[in-house]
Amino acid sequence: MDAKKLGALRTDLERELKENILPFWMTLAPDKEHGGFAGYISHQNHVDLKANKGIVMHARILWTFSAAYLVYHDPAYLETAARAYEYITGHFTDRESGGVYWELNYRGAPVTMRKQVYALAFTIYAMTEYWHACGEKEALASAVRLFGEIEEHALDRERNGYIEALSREWEPVEDVRLSVKDANERKTMNTHLHILEAYTSLFRVHRDPRLREALDNIIRLFTERFIDRETWHLRLFFDDDWNLRSDFISFGHDIECSWLLDEAAGVLGNRELEEECGRIAVQMARVNFRGLDHEHGLIYEFFPGENRADTDRHWWPQAEAMVGYFNAYQRSGDEEFALKAIGIWEFIKKRMIDRTYGEWVWSVNREGIPATGNEKAGFWKCPYHNGRACMEMMRRIDESLAAGKKKNHLKT
Repeated sequence: MDAKKLGALRTDLERELKENILPFWMTLAPDKEHGGFAGYISHQNHVDLKANKGIVMHARILWTFSAAYLVYHDPAYLETAARAYEYITGHFTDRESGGVYWELNYRGAPVTMRKQVYALAFTIYAMTEYWHACGEKEALASAVRLFGEIEEHALDRERNGYIEALSREWEPVEDVRLSVKDANERKTMNTHLHILEAYTSLFRVHRDPRLREALDNIIRLFTERFIDRETWHLRLFFDDDWNLRSDFISFGHDIECSWLLDEAAGVLGNRELEEECGRIAVQMARVNFRGLDHEHGLIYEFFPGENRADTDRHWWPQAEAMVGYFNAYQRSGDEEFALKAIGIWEFIKKRMIDRTYGEWVWSVNREGIPATGNEKAGFWKCPYHNGRACMEMMRRIDESLAAGKKKNHLKT
């Protein structure tokens, strides 16, 4: 791959991270009156300090600014991470029953107290990264404790897999949905994907045999249950007995899974599994090209049974596609993947980055019109997807450029 193209891409990404994404969150999001971060910021940057606060947003901010500090060692990034960490430990952590609350009011009092396993996974991911950033021992202890709680309460020991949600006291609940648009099914790909992500991060620093076994197990759940080996798309919703309860395609989740699964197998260190997941990553990335539209943006979903597509381009699938395609390039050496990653970045610059108010828009429709009624910051709109994509791509480009220099040196 042309080194100048990759170098220019890296420069673009670093500028986007340091001059747009991170400053937006540092400037507008902190709730200096009530603590933590504001629960809602509109498309036009109206900050609602009385909006409820979500654990996922706070955990994602914690992860992003911890990761940014590890890259740049800017004290302002660590200060932002510390604000998130202190609010999670002081308000979201359930001191009586364990785990974390899903939702608080703006003053920090619990509103939704059930245990959403997705949220526990993100908190593990964030706490582990914060420990990396500053060595806070209690952060790592919290991550290990949450891992134990997931394994104790959410693992289905009879049929395998993890239950989507439980009550505050870890009892079964009727409605386990992560959001109102999700199917009410007890085993979902999305929650398993972020358990995979969290366990991968934790296993890097906590080489516990029980965690190794759990990570190995969830990798195999993806290779054996969630990935359709005929279509190379993900199966998204299951009941307790692993009966498939959905048939639609989520292009963003497909490509995000491709590189997270590959990464997990590498961290686990099982050579055979690593090679298998590398092949899967390349295959899933190639099939994912079908979701690219006339502007080289990745559409949201496709419903084969209805021959219908949701052609909106949401912010997060673009970020994940950039990383997933470049990972496939690194795995295969096929430059088409690198060119597709660059193409996604060009689309992001054209359509997703908000040149007026900052950050990225929630989505644009097929005509390129942004969804101005959706938030810039909220329960789901956080700096994690786009911030992580910038940092991942910078690191991966550095690796590719270094490998290219080494190869050229050997030739001479």
